[in-house]
Amino acid sequence: MTIKAVLFDMDGVLIDAKDWHFEALNDALDLFGMAISRDEHLAIYDGLPTRRKLEMLGKTRGLPRALHGFINDIKQKKTLELIYTRCAPLFHHQFALANLKRDGYAIAVCSNSVRQTVAAMMERASLIEHLDFFLSNEDVSKAKPDPEIYLAAISRLGLKASECLIVEDNDHGLQAAHASGAHVLEVASVYDVTYDRLTSEIRSIEARGVS
Repeated sequence: MTIKAVLFDMDGVLIDAKDWHFEALNDALDLFGMAISRDEHLAIYDGLPTRRKLEMLGKTRGLPRALHGFINDIKQKKTLELIYTRCAPLFHHQFALANLKRDGYAIAVCSNSVRQTVAAMMERASLIEHLDFFLSNEDVSKAKPDPEIYLAAISRLGLKASECLIVEDNDHGLQAAHASGAHVLEVASVYDVTYDRLTSEIRSIEARGVS
């Protein structure tokens, strides 16, 4: 089995932005006395689209649906502010993606964030030039943990799932990755995503001959 593409989640994999999303969402929720704890965010909401988080808060805390759009808009604006003040290139990611591209692998990012956020983060991190494309939650009808975004990326590349390696970090993303049928590399943080780690995993998959 030959791996031909590497598909990356973004938050927690290529961008250390989990706290940014938490801060931005909480700033918006706090206007209505609905702030959540960091532990609650990591345990329940991590990796989900903002609109899905708000739907869940509607069910568990009675957050009025009429406020969801307004809160979402505030959250996205605050996220962009944090991106432009905090997001910067990490050399080991630039090195990894540049060398994967040199080696002939297709590279895509598949994120539960909105399109504007993905574009901004990839540009600020100086990674967008290495991507064949990226997909956001606006490009699919069902976000992770549904595998649709990964299946869409695999289809767009014209590949089989068995020819792709997905790099993920959180439960919702890992569910989507495994359900897609692709090979999956779980990482604990953005610092685990290195060229050596990625190529070692690819060699291991190919040596096992698994499909």
